[in-house]
Amino acid sequence: MANNMVYIALQNNDEARSLIEAIEQDNPHATVNHFPAMVKIDAAGRLVVKRETVEELIGREWDPQELHVNLISLSGNIDETEDEFVLERSN
Repeated sequence: MANNMVYIALQNNDEARSLIEAIEQDNPHATVNHFPAMVKIDAAGRLVVKRETVEELIGREWDPQELHVNLISLSGNIDETEDEFVLERSN
């Protein structure tokens, strides 16, 4: 259902590529749409960005706050911890 969809749109640049790859790994139900200037990731209900997955891909410590540098837009209720950045929409 469209009313429980969440999304995150990130800049399409080198810095965001590992972040996008991590989101794809941790959210197999998500749809990733690549555009010239951005990548928009849609998911039903919930989308999670896990610190641990991003760190494995970039080879260094990563703070979920760093996501905001490449963030263009998002939709959903945000729950942010030291380990995860979660977008969620309750039914």
